[in-house]
Amino acid sequence: MLLRSLTGALALGAGLAQAASSNSSSTPSITVKGNAFFNSESGERFYIRGVDYQPGGSSNLTDPLADSSVCDRDVPVLKDLGINTVRVYTVDNSQDHSHCMKLLQENGIYLILDVNTPTSAISRYDPSCSYNADYLQNVFATVDTFAEYDNVLGFFAGNEVINSVNTTNTATYVKAVVRDIKKYIKARSYRQIPVGYSAADIVANRQLAAEYFNCGDDADARIDMFGVNDYSWCGESSFVVSGYATKMKLYQDYSVPVFLSEFGCNQVKTSRPFTEIGAIYSTEMSSVFSGGLVYEYSNETNNYGLVQINGDNVTKLTDFENLKSEYSKVSDPQGDGGYSTSNNYSSCPDYEKGVWEANNTLPAMPSAASAYFKSGAGSPMGTGIATQQSCDNDDDEDSDDSSSSSSSASSSTTSESSSSTSEASSSAASTSDASVVKSAASATSSTQSSSKSKGAAGIIEIPLIFRALAEIHNLI
Repeated sequence: MLLRSLTGALALGAGLAQAASSNSSSTPSITVKGNAFFNSESGERFYIRGVDYQPGGSSNLTDPLADSSVCDRDVPVLKDLGINTVRVYTVDNSQDHSHCMKLLQENGIYLILDVNTPTSAISRYDPSCSYNADYLQNVFATVDTFAEYDNVLGFFAGNEVINSVNTTNTATYVKAVVRDIKKYIKARSYRQIPVGYSAADIVANRQLAAEYFNCGDDADARIDMFGVNDYSWCGESSFVVSGYATKMKLYQDYSVPVFLSEFGCNQVKTSRPFTEIGAIYSTEMSSVFSGGLVYEYSNETNNYGLVQINGDNVTKLTDFENLKSEYSKVSDPQGDGGYSTSNNYSSCPDYEKGVWEANNTLPAMPSAASAYFKSGAGSPMGTGIATQQSCDNDDDEDSDDSSSSSSSASSSTTSESSSSTSEASSSAASTSDASVVKSAASATSSTQSSSKSKGAAGIIEIPLIFRALAEIHNLI
């Protein structure tokens, strides 16, 4: 009897241990400490080993995390590649993502998510108008949708919104979005999810952009992480020739994690060798950089893909095998990688016309959006809305201060109808996550990002002159 009792107790104990193990997360939340990421459970330094993931590209823009069959097809391939993170450029916040997020979690894969859509983002042509309450409702609804998942590593408030020497004025509004997201996360009592920006490698303003998004006394307005889209390492390059050594000096005093949010120059004769992996995950770079994401998973018209997708079939290309080989033979640096907690946030760059036109005084959040802090963003509106010309609604609400608060309060309870009305009348323009054709990469660090059409899908921004003509036409 005693033996049987002991055997039963041991079996019960083993079962409870197995159940506890299955319930524990394989992707504990990632936290920021100094200029590095850390696993919140183990306390170990976390390096991003990832891929930019938006199958379908600009010709067939869909939410890959809302289609169970797509995730069932792709996640095993991503697991085989040996990665721990994917970046997704746009999602439909009205869809169910639980299956895909659970599948990613079970396979130890985190998500970095851009919160914008092609028609709901900060516009380069009219950034002031595009920063409005309808837009923030869409952003906050995306945060609501994904905040519950521990394997959400962070949110990007914008991607390459500054994509030239004459678009620096947009930074003011992107930084306001960073502030608003961080304040919203606090107001809704979510865990502290990092919020950042993904920057184009524009020689004329890359340092100014880095400084600007990490400057000022308002901690909520400063980013928690900084992504750099950098294609300067081409083929069989080196730490010095590629310009990586220069980037190390550029960001050496940065106070938050820096990583390559896109890399993988395809200006090569055959397949990409991905020899930069050895440098990125070495002690030469670990004191500043926390890994990176290869552009991109699926092969689209720009020929950056690691795999070719044909329906339910996925063919692993030579690029895939090369990257898998490099990831498998290069380990993360031991210990903490020489990270720093002593770096201070940056000094704000001065306004200079034609050079840096971002204002250090940020716009106040649209008053109608304040209701979302108390009651949530309301019903997600998905990707079929356009918010970039919804500033007229903000003007109407702000014109009478006495009715402002009641208008804001009602907007949260009737967000579905009010948002759909205002957003349907908005004109479609570009997203900060939309694709742009960038100048060709070379083997040196002094060039801009490489020529490619992003998987997040290109959307045409409507120049102001044509919008004005349309308005005149409507008045006739």
